[in-house]
Parts: sequence; structure tokens; C-alpha cells
Amino acid sequence: MSERELEEIRKKKLLAMQQGGNVAQSQAQAEQQIEQQKQALLRQILSPEARQRLTNLKMIKPEFTQQLELQLIQLAQLGKISIPLPDAQLKQILIQLQSRKRETKIRRI
Repeated sequence: MSERELEEIRKKKLLAMQQGGNVAQSQAQAEQQIEQQKQALLRQILSPEARQRLTNLKMIKPEFTQQLELQLIQLAQLGKISIPLPDAQLKQILIQLQSRKRETKIRRI
């Protein structure tokens, strides 16, 4: 291969990498915008105490909290929960969700 061909291949690879970076950057911006919208909705739905409880829970169980946030938004949109949701009612929801989980016991033989 000549120098010219190598230079053309390098330029093509650089261009492809830049385009891939732009796509990743736009996806990250879209995800960030969705997260901001979700947080704005939760600020309207939850009381300050309930938001604090949800924030604390997010540090321990992030996946569970994401699902819970989406469920709370859906319930609020359907009008099935009071707005703002007090901390006591959020506790009840968490207790109900926790009771649905199977309990795992380990026995040593």
C-alpha cells in the first residue's frame, strides 16, 4: 500500500469514529433530557419527605427505584394516587411491593 492509500484509510476511520462519537453524544443528551423530565414529574407527584425517601432508596436499590418511579408516574397520570403523595402513602406502597418478593432462605446441611 502506498502512503496515499494509508492516509485515505486513516481519514475514513477518523471520520467514522467522529460520527460514532456524535451518535453516542446525542443519545446521552436524550437520556439526560428524559431523566430531567422524569425528575420534574416526580417533584410534582411526591411530597418533599417522599422524594427524600425515594432518593435514599435509589442509593441502595437503583434498578428497583427506577421501576418504582415509572410506576408512580403512571399511577399519577391515571389519577390513582393523590398528588402530592405523602411519605406515609409511599411507605405503604413500598411495603406492598416488598411483600410480593419471595423470601430466600439458605439452609446448611
